[in-house]
Amino acid sequence: MKEIKEMTMAVIVANRGFFPDSLVRQGRSAILDILKGAGYDTVVLGENDTKYGAVETLADARKCADLFSRHAHEIDGVIVTLPNFGDEKGVLEVIKSSGLNVPILIQAEPDEPDKMSISHRRDSFCGKISVCNNLNQAGIAYSLTKSHTISVNSDEFRRELTDFASVCRIVRGLRNARFGAIGARPGAFNTVRYSEKLLELSGISVETIDLSEILGQAQRLTDSESVVKEKLIDIQNYTSTDGVPKDALLRLAKFGAVVDRWVEEWKLDGTAIQCWTSIQENYGICSCTQMSMMGELLAKPSACEVDITGLLGMYIMQLASGSPSALLDWNNNYRNDPDKCVCFHCSNLPRSFFREMKMDYQEIIAGAMGKENTYGTVVGRIKPSPATFCRLTTNDAEGVITGYVGQGRFTDDELDTFGGYGVMEIPNLQVLMQFICRMGFEHHVAVNLSEKSYAVSEALENYLGWEIYRHSN
Repeated sequence: MKEIKEMTMAVIVANRGFFPDSLVRQGRSAILDILKGAGYDTVVLGENDTKYGAVETLADARKCADLFSRHAHEIDGVIVTLPNFGDEKGVLEVIKSSGLNVPILIQAEPDEPDKMSISHRRDSFCGKISVCNNLNQAGIAYSLTKSHTISVNSDEFRRELTDFASVCRIVRGLRNARFGAIGARPGAFNTVRYSEKLLELSGISVETIDLSEILGQAQRLTDSESVVKEKLIDIQNYTSTDGVPKDALLRLAKFGAVVDRWVEEWKLDGTAIQCWTSIQENYGICSCTQMSMMGELLAKPSACEVDITGLLGMYIMQLASGSPSALLDWNNNYRNDPDKCVCFHCSNLPRSFFREMKMDYQEIIAGAMGKENTYGTVVGRIKPSPATFCRLTTNDAEGVITGYVGQGRFTDDELDTFGGYGVMEIPNLQVLMQFICRMGFEHHVAVNLSEKSYAVSEALENYLGWEIYRHSN
């Protein structure tokens, strides 16, 4: 998996002049130390640029806005810190004049009961309300810490920073995102219909290519070409291929080499592939291993059955967590437990989802297509882990993107089956299933081995304006 790029936070230290100077000096120093320790670069006024490097007057705000404008291309988010009441008009002026369109986190430093004299009190509790009021009047979206006041030196704030960074990565990553659709939607899968136009309105483009073009290019490659040999080695280094016929591995290597080339040519962030049954009938493989490798090694997730909005959920959670995502079916009940279900696919899950895995054939369609034409799946049990699930869809009738997100965990419950599978426990699962069915969502769900439901819902609902239901306990 590729490393998450370094992030840059713009920092506004807000000040009210009749509060103690020491609070602003200390507050500025504290938050910059925390950000540096967490690995974030910062764009912030110098201590000598304004009084204490803070923003209070209109002149301060214009100076700060000019600084942010010069660095706009590298800024991922804005943190407004209130070591005292702060100047709400100054904060608003910075954000409006800078032209930044990134997530904003508002932090207010708490007062202490034994330090409420005029020489120590902050009144940040009150000042935060005023800052939010001004931003709200201007129609500017912003994020809040879960506690109204929170010390920058607390573990709670460090966790808030992690969540906010995930929000920033999602918002930035979805601007000008590019997905590739390889092949047509399988005829039986009305569930994966979607609107390219609604996605484009949110900055997400879809490039298409007929599956026959990919297969035709793959068939023209010879076994001895270097790109085929290199891809074959990559496959064999990625997973156990014991018992898989050599000719099937060669076909998979050629297919993978062509897909890799197309993804690079069009600078795609992910793909969705017509993975059955045309590819088995006309080329004699399953594309799953290639899809698994793209998600695990290249940070370019790949979804089954040309499910572009399923891919969208995979990509968003990858942005949030920095780890691979998978696409699964909500597939089976688990015994009589109302809060557990079986999640399954054939499968193309990334390697890091499994305890152990191997390449095999696709048992579901082998009976119709022949075992020899269905090699290429990666199979195994999903390891016990916390998990976030997400589903997005384009509601064409209402012209909006909608979805749901929540958290659960993969368990160690006994289960003997095939493909890629796991038992997931989700509090109030029956409520979630009622919601999914009432709202007409798809049977596919994107899953990530992380706990990122807050960051996903905050980014999509607050900053992109999508209609998101966050499932909770």
